Amino acid sequence: MQVTITTHSDVQHEAEIQLTHEELQPSFDKAYAKYRAKAELRGFRKGKAPLEMIKKLYGEAIEHESLDDIANDAYRAAMEERSIHPVGTPSMTDIDFKRGEHFRFKIKYEIKPVVDLKAYKGIAVERPVHRVTDTEVEDELLQLRKVHSTTTPAELAADDEHIVTADVQELDDAGTPLIGKKSAGVRFYLADSSLTPEIKGVLRNIKALEEVKTKYTTQHDDHAHDVHIAITAKKIEKVELPPYDEALVRKVTRDKVSSPDEFRTSIRTDLERYWTDRAEAKVADDIASEIVRRHEFSVPDALVDGILDSYVEELRNRSRDRQLPAGFDDKKFREERRVYAVWQAKWMLIKERIADAEHIEVTEADLNKVAEDEAARSGLTKEKLLPHVKTSEAIRDRLLTSKIAAFLKDHARITDKIVTDPQN
Repeated sequence: MQVTITTHSDVQHEAEIQLTHEELQPSFDKAYAKYRAKAELRGFRKGKAPLEMIKKLYGEAIEHESLDDIANDAYRAAMEERSIHPVGTPSMTDIDFKRGEHFRFKIKYEIKPVVDLKAYKGIAVERPVHRVTDTEVEDELLQLRKVHSTTTPAELAADDEHIVTADVQELDDAGTPLIGKKSAGVRFYLADSSLTPEIKGVLRNIKALEEVKTKYTTQHDDHAHDVHIAITAKKIEKVELPPYDEALVRKVTRDKVSSPDEFRTSIRTDLERYWTDRAEAKVADDIASEIVRRHEFSVPDALVDGILDSYVEELRNRSRDRQLPAGFDDKKFREERRVYAVWQAKWMLIKERIADAEHIEVTEADLNKVAEDEAARSGLTKEKLLPHVKTSEAIRDRLLTSKIAAFLKDHARITDKIVTDPQN
């Protein structure tokens, strides 16, 4: 077997493989025998026709049909002999078969690039540190009270703690109703921070069956346009917030906590944990971004496409019926996310090199710990979970990624920065 490897880029190679008639013959003989076993020729029992007759009648067709299997076997053997590890699905680009002489074909394939590691230790990043305030705790408790609020009928929307149910009619610039642009039974909670200020303004003190008009500007992608609407109130309700007391705390925690002070402390702890986790995630992201920025190399399309496939599958899994949204534009979806998918592919390859260079690996103890933690959550035994944990590539990848992130943080130059408005 003659093999010639051509390098088109760091990640795209092409193998030209040529087999002689003598090298092809064993594969053809197997194909003849396989066909003979099921052939039914007049005058012979099934599978008993002379092999020479099979060759004479069907030999050329049999040989052509077997070329795909021969090419696949030869390609795999060529890759194994040279310790080449292609990624993705190879594609045949050329084929030349001359019966009785040779079989020549070309296959394009991709490989992982050789990543020349740049500096990945001592990365300087800032860690945002947010001190949870009493106001934030009280805001959380207020939202909790709103979730458990009740409503009573009201004559007018006297303050923000009112809900106005109304019909909304869109108008043209002259104030004429637009056909097909009416929405019935729209609920406006005046305390909702996302409510357009212009709408909130005209609904304050509105009475049932009263109509008001307003205009506001809405932004869509790269352009803005004015919206004119008429709002007719159909029903007004007063939102009654429950007091923050022992009864509410017991209800929310299902009797696990009864003390309002104790629950307030737990809310603060949860908020602090949230901002700590968010800060650590930002540190990890910033370190990764800087390391990727320092590395310039091509990535195989197969890796990028695999990542994009995972995005589509994730979107599908969000649906109860595991169906993509109606009118889903697969091409546009992939184009919009390709840049980030390339970034992820680069980071994945860099992480592999860092793990090798620093001898970071998933140990038996790591897997045992996962099984123990999962057993505590699920109620299953560690022994029952361990086989799955040990064979799960997803679990191993998650553990390895976590260990690499911890290593990079330990070797980074992290400076704490106090932030008062963590949303910005």
